[in-house]
Amino acid sequence: MGKKLFSAADIPLLEFDPDQKALIEPGMFHNKHDLPEACVMIFYAEVIHKLLDEGILKKAYSLAPYGVTILPVDVFTAQTPIGDVAVVFPGIGAPIAAAILEELIALGCRRFVACGSGGVLKPELKRGTVVIPDSAVRDEGTSYHYLRPARTVAMDPMVVTKLENVLKKHHINYETGKVWTTDAFYRETKKKIAERKAENCLMVEMECAAFLAVAKFRNVVFGQYLGAGDDVSGDEWDPRFESNTMPFTEKLFWLSVEACLSL
Repeated sequence: MGKKLFSAADIPLLEFDPDQKALIEPGMFHNKHDLPEACVMIFYAEVIHKLLDEGILKKAYSLAPYGVTILPVDVFTAQTPIGDVAVVFPGIGAPIAAAILEELIALGCRRFVACGSGGVLKPELKRGTVVIPDSAVRDEGTSYHYLRPARTVAMDPMVVTKLENVLKKHHINYETGKVWTTDAFYRETKKKIAERKAENCLMVEMECAAFLAVAKFRNVVFGQYLGAGDDVSGDEWDPRFESNTMPFTEKLFWLSVEACLSL
């Protein structure tokens, strides 16, 4: 017997609706605010706390209690020698991260760089290596509400080039390639890992495909840096913990600022 072909009648995620207007829009909760167009979405809470303590970040806006955020999600600004940026922690996982990106767009931000970490599927990616995802496998649900069903979503090549240029300028070790976006942190099975390695995914993470889909749908610019974290490529999980990670995470933040302002 041949392989069964699924349709939208079988899988609701395949029921894409291209209508640009939804019943609830982020602009119902947030109007254009006095924020920079450039925005860095950073997944390192410890860096935000440090920059706040040093007076580099200033609170500019709070996304709560309106929209999808129940707990406070603060938007900060930083004045740098090369320009001003908005800074926000976008939550963990595609649904909340995409919704926060939506609300930042409603506030007037237009150029985004996300920075965080992911698990490596290629053990040669040592800690301290940066990955630029030029595409992402859409193994999550959020992106299917923004783009027609497809296996992957790609980053704008112009954005990839500009992100690469910043890393080259500072002599940062990096690789560019495909990543695997999943909603299910605890379902990264050996079979799925082997499949993703076979299609040349460099890392696994939880937001990139959704970020790219929202950016394409809303016609804004998005790029991402991912720091090489734990190793999920072998027979056993290797957390590769290091006691002193702050210098790298803070450095990645400032590289993201520079990259975002270059877009």
